[in-house]
Amino acid sequence: MNPTTALNRAGQSLWLDTITRDLLTSGTLRHYIDDLAVTGLTSNPTIYDKAIGGSAAYDDHVRAATARGAGAEDVFFDAALDDLTRAADLFRPVHDLTGGVDGFVSLEVSPLLAYDRTATTEQAARLHAMGSRPNLFIKIPGTPEGLGAIEDSIFAGIPINVTLLFSPAQYLAAAEAYTRGIERRVEAGLPAFVASVASVFVSRWDGIVADRVPAELQLQLGLAIGRGLYVDYRRFFATDRWQRLRNVGARPQRLLFASTGTKDPTASDILYVAGLAAPHTVNTMPEGTLLAYADHGTFDRLLSADPSGPAADLARFTAAGIDIEAVGLELQQQGAAAFVASWTSLLERIAAKTAEVAAAR
Repeated sequence: MNPTTALNRAGQSLWLDTITRDLLTSGTLRHYIDDLAVTGLTSNPTIYDKAIGGSAAYDDHVRAATARGAGAEDVFFDAALDDLTRAADLFRPVHDLTGGVDGFVSLEVSPLLAYDRTATTEQAARLHAMGSRPNLFIKIPGTPEGLGAIEDSIFAGIPINVTLLFSPAQYLAAAEAYTRGIERRVEAGLPAFVASVASVFVSRWDGIVADRVPAELQLQLGLAIGRGLYVDYRRFFATDRWQRLRNVGARPQRLLFASTGTKDPTASDILYVAGLAAPHTVNTMPEGTLLAYADHGTFDRLLSADPSGPAADLARFTAAGIDIEAVGLELQQQGAAAFVASWTSLLERIAAKTAEVAAAR
């Protein structure tokens, strides 16, 4: 049994944190599903910024969309949904087999709507309807402004991938927003199950504190945060409140470990996969990390819901002067700004590609 299959059988879903047209047309994604136990994938504007600008794979799509008078944003969503619906169809057997829990692909709303609850909720519903697949997640950032749109979208029955979460308080706020949406559905007499994941970003913690902590704490905070959030996740969904919701058919929002590619070249290339092996969770990883884990992956043990270990680990960082929630807010604000920058770059890339394709006619 290869390492990725072993991890999947231990209870963790392995998702791919990329998508391109070549990945679909070459049969590579099919190979990852069949041979490496990949059961879902995520996408983001940065991936498409590189894919659309860096190859001719999307030229025909851009040409057809612009001929219809589509603007740059519509061209992107049209191209992305074409890819993601094809990927969703490949994952549909997993989705059906797991009763709608696994087998998802993800598409992000425009970050330019981040401060508008109503507009974000409306776009999430529109994109999900355009995709017309039950296993299409819409990604909404778990910022303070995004929490209302997450609750409203869950109430409306839209599967949501809550992204851009870092700290314990941010994660618990997202879990609360999801729960309120489910409770509103129950009160309204609607089915209680709407799928969702809460994506916590791991590796960026180690990057931001690299020059703030002593050598013995280097490359340890990301894992400590992930392990602590696993404890929070298990505790939150074990409450009486959630037992009552389970009785009417609700299912917990799953914890997803994101940003699990190793950015420090001196560290293990599977650091955030081997160290965060946990049942009932998802790990979405870059293609290189997936292949590295398939080649030489291992894990010593699955994460425990016992809070003592993670609490002691995080206390070491607090003692070193790291304010976890303050750094988490800093990371979330940086991430939100990066999302806007990637989005702007993507739209500029599409505009340039449109001009390039038009000139080639």
